[in-house]
Amino acid sequence: MEPFQYCPSLIQYRRRSSRQVRIGNLLLGGEQPIRLQSMTTTDTMDTAATVEQSIRIIEAGGELVRVTAPGVKEANNLGPIREALRALGHDVPLVADIHFNPKAALVAAEKVEKVRINPGNFADKKNFEQLDYTDDSYAQELERIREKFVPLVRLCQEKGAAMRIGTNHGSLSDRIMSRYGDTPLGMVESTMEFLRICVELGYHEVVISMKASNTRVMVQAYRLLVHQMDKEGMDFPIHLGVTEAGEGEDGRIKSAVGIGAVLADGIGDTVRVSLTEDPEFEIPVARDLVLHFEGRERHQPIRPPAAPAIGAPEPHNPFEYEKRASRKAANIGGEMPPAVVVDLRHNGGFALPQLEKAGYTYGEKFKRWRKADTAAEYVVAEDWPLELEPHPYLGVISNAAFRARGDRRSPNFFPLLDWGQYLRGEGKSERLNFVRMRYAELDEQAHRVMLEAQDLVLVLETDNLNGLAEQRAFFHELRNYSNPTPVILRRTYREQDANLLQIKAASDFGPLLIDGFGDGIWLENEGGLVGVGQQVSLAFGILQASRVRTSKTEYISCPSCGRTLFDLQETTAKVRARTAHLKGLKIAVMGCIVNGPGEMADADYGYVGMGVGKITLYKQKEIVKKNIPAEQAVEELVHLIQENGDWVEPG
Repeated sequence: MEPFQYCPSLIQYRRRSSRQVRIGNLLLGGEQPIRLQSMTTTDTMDTAATVEQSIRIIEAGGELVRVTAPGVKEANNLGPIREALRALGHDVPLVADIHFNPKAALVAAEKVEKVRINPGNFADKKNFEQLDYTDDSYAQELERIREKFVPLVRLCQEKGAAMRIGTNHGSLSDRIMSRYGDTPLGMVESTMEFLRICVELGYHEVVISMKASNTRVMVQAYRLLVHQMDKEGMDFPIHLGVTEAGEGEDGRIKSAVGIGAVLADGIGDTVRVSLTEDPEFEIPVARDLVLHFEGRERHQPIRPPAAPAIGAPEPHNPFEYEKRASRKAANIGGEMPPAVVVDLRHNGGFALPQLEKAGYTYGEKFKRWRKADTAAEYVVAEDWPLELEPHPYLGVISNAAFRARGDRRSPNFFPLLDWGQYLRGEGKSERLNFVRMRYAELDEQAHRVMLEAQDLVLVLETDNLNGLAEQRAFFHELRNYSNPTPVILRRTYREQDANLLQIKAASDFGPLLIDGFGDGIWLENEGGLVGVGQQVSLAFGILQASRVRTSKTEYISCPSCGRTLFDLQETTAKVRARTAHLKGLKIAVMGCIVNGPGEMADADYGYVGMGVGKITLYKQKEIVKKNIPAEQAVEELVHLIQENGDWVEPG
């Protein structure tokens, strides 16, 4: 197989061929539809509450329900929960979520249809210690893992129970971290150690997941996992999820960016969207995300990118991030963060209130502009008033205003041309031109023109049902020709629902940005009910979730479960209320220690439940303050941020 291959084709969409696994009365993988699932947030020992919440998940469309079993007593209580659900006419399979406790896993395998284990803590520990191994001592560690894991595999075989080997980036063991680092490769190797034992024992009722709160790591890990399984002749089905995605718009965008990037290549057999909200609200988001890719195999043909020219760089590596090298034109391309373009034409045209939603407020009294932190770099407005000079950092894309004002007199105005107009010089600027292009127009002549042009930013459009793949093929061809022309990604939607627009746009733009493609995004909605402010917020949210531009505080918050030691939704809201102005900081709010310490390594500050009513605060991966009463913990977090010089007063 090719060194970077992880799906059958990058230009022809089709579902990955996976093994079919039976989970109770449910079939997953193979030709089955992508299954939807969620996880209860109740105390597993509260049978009535867990049953009630499970029913809400089921009625929302959940096809599997996961319940935490941190200890043997909780694992035993899965039996009464299952019996109560069956008595009420619900036969959806239950999944036991196991961390740290092989004994609990053995009990759970007798009670429910599926057991989820985490390779990072099933037989290993995480103390952030650097360990040294020889090949022999490492082999002894693998034998130790085998001794702990084989009894569970044998019992699952005997009972007909399925298993999920669920690796989390935040809980990689010290052993794996010491050998492979905090990397997607480490996640893959942690998983493969357990998978190889399953294959050796002839146990195949296995599902795999590779979750991370970092979408880039998550996507690369899933791709690398499939690549490695293909090399070893494995075809296990894949469970998709971005862990600790957060709440509200941010959680939905982050989930759609990560999960969408993997679904876009036909990988994925079941989806769980992890939101810091009641679990039944996760199911509609997962459903909308899956539906966005339904029928995509019927897309128009996409031609393969032209073969690399002599001297072209190595093929794009989908397992590592590398920003595409582009020429800087004005404030687009080069080392500049991706720009945001917002189109005012479908939202009533130019008006100062519309412009304010795009990030620019004009004070009539003093004739001055004020610019917000999340302000678009460019607006499209054919009816821009001639008497109004834009903010110095705002570009206006407007053929009419450009012609009326002249190229030299108004440096903030630029034309929008099609490729033919640009070649003929019609309405062309001497400084900067935004030029619409589709993949079909990219030929050898276009490459020759672009390689010489210094006044050009491409606006890449598509109407292909598989527009993501078509735009990706465009970037691969640019790479093959060493063509450095900067490119704005443009997608047009007709959504009346803001949630649907979030999911579709994030899963269309995000995967390209994760691969380092795109010098800006032009997110356009013709539905009318999703206004300029929402579109700008969505654009910046996609850029942040794709980890290519930071414009606000990032919150890594888990979705809650029966292990959670405080009200996550309420606490996350309190933390956000005090810290949302701290642009660029990453703050983690974690309900327990399962992934908390690991995710602290990616966050600047961490707020972690360590006991009932007790919070421990982290600075990155270091514990700073222990056992703080919950009612004081948010203010203590603020004090910690202040002590480390990261606090600014709200403006």
